[in-house]
Amino acid sequence: MAEPIIQQRQIRRRSPKQVMRLSRLGSFHQCRLSFMRVLTRRLKSEKWQFKRQAFEISASGVGHAVYSAIGPERTYSLVAFAHDLPDELRSDRVIAERWDSTFALFDGVPTETDINRLSNNVPYQEAGRVSGSELTLSRANRSVRLWEHVVDRLSRGQQPDKSQLDAVGYLMRTTAVYGSGKFGAADRQAIAQRSECKSPFQVEMLTVYLIRVFVKDLVQHMANERGGDMAVTLDNELARSLGIGNSTGLGMAPFIINHPALFNNWIIAREQALAQVRSLVKASADEVDVFQNMFTRAHGSMKQWRTQHELQKDKTAQLLIDLALLAQYLREINYQSDYIWNEVYLWAEQNINCEAQELLVSLMLEPYGKLIDGFAHCMGSDQPSVEPIDGTMTLYELQAQTESLYQWAENIDWTKKPACARAWYVSEEKLEPRLGERFDEPIEQYEQPLSPARDAMFMLQSFVHYDASTTVAQLLLQHPEHRHTVRRIQTLKSLPYGEIQDNTISAELLPIDMLRCKLSFFGAIHFDPRSDRWVRIRMFGNAPYPDELAEHDADFWPYPE
Repeated sequence: MAEPIIQQRQIRRRSPKQVMRLSRLGSFHQCRLSFMRVLTRRLKSEKWQFKRQAFEISASGVGHAVYSAIGPERTYSLVAFAHDLPDELRSDRVIAERWDSTFALFDGVPTETDINRLSNNVPYQEAGRVSGSELTLSRANRSVRLWEHVVDRLSRGQQPDKSQLDAVGYLMRTTAVYGSGKFGAADRQAIAQRSECKSPFQVEMLTVYLIRVFVKDLVQHMANERGGDMAVTLDNELARSLGIGNSTGLGMAPFIINHPALFNNWIIAREQALAQVRSLVKASADEVDVFQNMFTRAHGSMKQWRTQHELQKDKTAQLLIDLALLAQYLREINYQSDYIWNEVYLWAEQNINCEAQELLVSLMLEPYGKLIDGFAHCMGSDQPSVEPIDGTMTLYELQAQTESLYQWAENIDWTKKPACARAWYVSEEKLEPRLGERFDEPIEQYEQPLSPARDAMFMLQSFVHYDASTTVAQLLLQHPEHRHTVRRIQTLKSLPYGEIQDNTISAELLPIDMLRCKLSFFGAIHFDPRSDRWVRIRMFGNAPYPDELAEHDADFWPYPE
């Protein structure tokens, strides 16, 4: 039996100055609070039921299927469309116009009329329109060689080669999972108060979870059609090892800048969870066993991390060196010492690099679900996307708050080209965020306000012409270009972890750090950057399928045995 959790003195959260640098944010790993794990815990604890309502797919793999997830209060249904896509039209790029499969998550159980309506819109994605009955819109492409390998092997009565499955990790990868009102889908506010939706991105994660079920059924269907009586069923353990891939690019990066309240809540939940664990006086034998088991499994998983990107290859190689050092240290410590988790964490800060430190943070949380899982319910935000500006604030107050928030940026010379080499803009073709070279491309006039630090420093320069008692309202009458900066600074007053403390337009910027940070909160593993601007990941790899939830672990699956 585990001993009761005892806390005596509260270790403080790590400071924003330490946490909010891109080098650290870009080293985050999934943890107990990641949104995929929040979902699978709920599906299991609430005993959700699942039903395949329809599977009308032809021998050539064309048609539709419907999968329903039935919860205590509501039902959600994935409507999936399978297409016959020529190889030359298959693309991971957001500008693609055709896909192997397209999806919508329907609020309830769709009627035949609903399915007909969706069949005339969902396959066209951005070119179509959905309604308030739909919560997400998505699409996916096959991993062509692995798909054919699995179909071929199963059709001939053989299991696919495990090494080939492990090398890719998924049979299909999504290129987008849209929600929150895009293309006519229901606004976030329409579902935000539902108990199953209060944690962020739960309908998006449910969409991917059900896509994984559809993909498994589809590949089996294709093998059965090809092999007839000779075909065999995909082995359960091999199937479980397969997740859903995802290709994510720059479109996701500005999200964490544009949603400071939400981002703050994600970070503060993780940091408070870490502080709670570091504050424990004693670790029970059961808690130590869980940690050691998860460390061993995570260490093995990291050894299987494959990437062709030089930066990530270097980080992963260093991670394995650091994990070996950490393993040696953990073999020598006395787990019965007071405040052992604080001791372990402080050792890591002094002896291993950021990537390994942040993996350790995730692992230290694993034994303490009862203590920290509740933080997941605090990670959403009801704060409006546009806060009203307090025009009565004086410039004295505004300057003090600005200098406090952006102290780290005061020594940046914004007149130098390397400091402002990049510019964020929105592409006309797909209305997606892009990052261009300010001095090489004619894009500056289209720049988006995604460099808060530079804009704050420019605003401060205008204060020299005003008395400190001047109000914000008076300033903005003369300088309306500072409205977005004033609003942001006033919003951030109560959000200590709401701002990245790095230059988001510098020549050295690596946008993949922003992508990885957000994707780690989703629960992604084995990040595989293809450049500094887009990355492939795997979602729900090793997670139990719906028919396995009752018997299999719904929590520790990111660490395969």
